[in-house]
Amino acid sequence: MKAIVYTEYGSPDVLQLREVPKPVPTDDEILIKIHAVSVNRSDWEGLIGKPLYARVGGLRKPRGQILGSDIAGRVEVIGKNNTQFQPGDEVFGEMADYRGGFAEYVCARGKFLALKPPRMTFEEAAAIPQAGVIALQSICDKGRVQPGQNVLINGGGGGAGMFAIQLAKMYGAEVTGVDNTGKQDFMRSLGADHVIDYTREDFTRNGKQYDLILDLIAHRSVFDYQRALKPNGSYFAVGGSVATLFEIFLLGPWIRMATSKNVRVLAVQRSRKNLEAITELCEAGKVIPVIDKRYPLSDVPEALRYLGEGHARGKLVITVQ
Repeated sequence: MKAIVYTEYGSPDVLQLREVPKPVPTDDEILIKIHAVSVNRSDWEGLIGKPLYARVGGLRKPRGQILGSDIAGRVEVIGKNNTQFQPGDEVFGEMADYRGGFAEYVCARGKFLALKPPRMTFEEAAAIPQAGVIALQSICDKGRVQPGQNVLINGGGGGAGMFAIQLAKMYGAEVTGVDNTGKQDFMRSLGADHVIDYTREDFTRNGKQYDLILDLIAHRSVFDYQRALKPNGSYFAVGGSVATLFEIFLLGPWIRMATSKNVRVLAVQRSRKNLEAITELCEAGKVIPVIDKRYPLSDVPEALRYLGEGHARGKLVITVQ
């Protein structure tokens, strides 16, 4: 089968389209013919090996040679211990180790997979899992957004940010999206009431405060984030630099005790229940998984380059023929 392979950390130039052995499912796995796979920030981090946590299990070279987390496809073979799916089932979801998706076939356990809604395309389904679950857990489960609250989403023009803006608006919040110059109109189209171009304005220093801040690219001081929160407000970091995340782990509890402001790293838990919940909202048209661009499997390097340069508005999807 064909797959996009890499054996060293680096730029998209280290990625190669190769013929590799077709995987064989164990008794607990299913073999899936991939029809679509979306591109995530985690793929970019796994490619370049930064931040440092992206090298878990492979400090000097990648522990797995095929990236790609969010897949959608058709079940071809099931292991004898699998009782959740049958050959021919159309499924989608997130790979357990965030790898293996940029290929024609993949073996996976069924824990984080779900049946694809019949009216949803493979491309639409592949755009949902990681980004959609991050947004759902941040805005709904942990953030518990209420009507009239002020919510800020840093990285609002990307995949998870796209879902988060729409969810916060659905729950009646006044939403501010933060991203680069090229994504201002896109965030407005998602429903953002206010937009901030981070190249021109620092949202932690403009004097405004928020009930909830979802930060998908945390890199400032923990005290900057604390300053941007209202009393009893919550700040959740989902991704960012190791230094910033460590500072939040270390000082977040002290800030909560001293100021009543909840500053913490949000460890997103993958969940079929959450995947199905955000997918139901997409089916109902309440949340739209916007796909910026589609690429063939051979163009995964260009898709990752486009993402890494900060251009992607919403999701990028790889179609596998």
